[in-house]
Amino acid sequence: MNFTSGADVSELLSLDHIRNQLIRLEDTIIFLLIERAQFAYNKKIYQPGAFKDELNYEGSWLEWFIFEIESFHAKARRYTSPDEHAFTPLDKLPQPIIKPQSLPSLLHQPAAKHPSVNVNSRILAFYLDHIVPGITSTTRLALEDDGNYGSAATRDVEVLQALSRRIHFGMFVSESKFLEAPHNFIPHILNPNPEALAGLITKPAVEAKLLIRLANKARVYGCEMDADGKVIEVPDEEMAARGKIDLATIVSMYRDWVIPLTKDVEVDYLLHRLDGVSQTQIDEWMKR
Repeated sequence: MNFTSGADVSELLSLDHIRNQLIRLEDTIIFLLIERAQFAYNKKIYQPGAFKDELNYEGSWLEWFIFEIESFHAKARRYTSPDEHAFTPLDKLPQPIIKPQSLPSLLHQPAAKHPSVNVNSRILAFYLDHIVPGITSTTRLALEDDGNYGSAATRDVEVLQALSRRIHFGMFVSESKFLEAPHNFIPHILNPNPEALAGLITKPAVEAKLLIRLANKARVYGCEMDADGKVIEVPDEEMAARGKIDLATIVSMYRDWVIPLTKDVEVDYLLHRLDGVSQTQIDEWMKR
């Protein structure tokens, strides 16, 4: 999301604007997964201590990669933006070397900064346990290790950052819907009812359309063309074997992980939406 000090807050928090951002992130995630799928699984880069001699580091190659990249990005003030969440604890990252921008206040900070809202550890777990094995199982002749450790880890970090941004965008969805009808949410926040809050933000029809759109995009982006620029028709089940991407892995990633985790972020944000809010403000909202 393009944050500037002069931006219209109501426009940035409009559901149409947020929806457009989420759709663009779908494109980004699919393209990055296609890039990661061109390399082998390379399980070694995920094993703690596998590069201890080279790095003098007990963690995995990927963990070291994440820390080094996020340290550089922190200096460039990446994590001062409300839609960015580092996998490394912020107190272990360097401070920005340039002055932070003056950004509009879009989120309720006590809720946005609550530890339960950050699900990066869960994103990392499902990505390593399910996504990487899924998208690399049939590509590059199913090689287990091709030695491209730097390239594979670079793509891993890019995918993880995009997934984190996509999932934590749920906070903006929650804020937008809360401000639209706070009286619907407040009773379920004051008397914590996660199921009721989830019901207020869940749109099954929208989720179904998302999965169809995602499969269609992955099919188009993963297709091959001949020398004349004409699309070579490839059955879905053969796309991964041709070195592109496994459609089933992409769709299941969203269905089983991205959508549920986004919903968790949205609900956890709402549960803390009234933290630090005055009773006067709550009463005013309830009159709407």
